[in-house]
Amino acid sequence: MQLVLEARAFAEDSLGLPAGETFTQYTQLERDTLVLVLSGAASDALEPVLWRFPVVGRLPYKGYFRLEDALAAEAKLAADGFDTYLRPASAFSTLGWFNDPLLSTTAAQDSVDLVSTVIHELTHNRYFAKGDATFNESFANFVGGRGAERFFEARGDSALARQAAARWADDRRLAAFWLRLYTSLDSTFGAHSGDSSRLLRVALRDSIYRGARATLVRDVAPQLQSLSPVYAERVKLDNAALLARRVYMSDLERFERALEAAGGELNRAISALIAEHSRGRQ
Repeated sequence: MQLVLEARAFAEDSLGLPAGETFTQYTQLERDTLVLVLSGAASDALEPVLWRFPVVGRLPYKGYFRLEDALAAEAKLAADGFDTYLRPASAFSTLGWFNDPLLSTTAAQDSVDLVSTVIHELTHNRYFAKGDATFNESFANFVGGRGAERFFEARGDSALARQAAARWADDRRLAAFWLRLYTSLDSTFGAHSGDSSRLLRVALRDSIYRGARATLVRDVAPQLQSLSPVYAERVKLDNAALLARRVYMSDLERFERALEAAGGELNRAISALIAEHSRGRQ
C-alpha cells in the first residue's frame, strides 16, 4: 500500500495525472480474478466486435464479473462465427467518476507491474477520448511503462528501474511484431474481398498465423527480456486476440518520438500528446 501511495503521488506531482482519492482505500476480493474481458472479431476480416456504453462510447471489449456470464457471451460470439479472446484483468478505471480502490487482484502484482498499473489507470483520469479505446489504452500503456521507470529512478532503485525499462522495451518489440502481422493480414484480406472468397480468406489467414508463430518463436522471443520463451509458443493468435493487443500496443513509437521531442520529460510528452490527439478529434 505504501508503494501504491508513493506511485500515485509521483503520478500526480511529477506527471500531472489527477489522482483524487483513487487507490487510497483497499478492497480484498474473495476471488483471484477481478474481471474477465471479452473481445471478438470477424474471422475473415480485421473488424472488431463493438459494444456501446454510456459516457465512454463504443469499445472493442466488454468485461464480465461472473465466469459463467463471460463463457456464455464468448460461446455466443463463437457460434455466430466470430473469433473470440477472453482473458483476465486485475484492474480497471472509472475515469475519476468514483474513487477506485486498490484491489487485492492489483496488489498481487510485482512492484514494477503494480506501479505501472497505478500510473496507467490514473492516466485515464487525465484524458479519455470517447470511443477511441486504441489511443486511450495505448497511451496509458506508454505512460504507465515509462512512468514506472521514472518512478523507480526517482527513488534511486536502479534494479527496478532496469526491470521497468526492460518490460517497456519488450512491449515495443511486440508492438512492432503485431503491427507487421496486422499489415500482412489487412493486405491479404483486402486482396481477396467479396463474400465468395470467405473460405479462401480464412485459409490464407490460418497460413499467415502459422508463419507468424514460427517468427515469434524463432526471431522475437530470443530478444524478449521479461517474458519466458513459452509465451511465444502459447500466446493465442487469431483476429480477436490480435486486435485486442493492438488496442494496447498501437503507436508506441510515435509516443516515443514525442518523449524524445520533449527532451525526455515525460510530463511534457503527456501534455503534447493529449493536445495533439484533442486537436485531431475537433
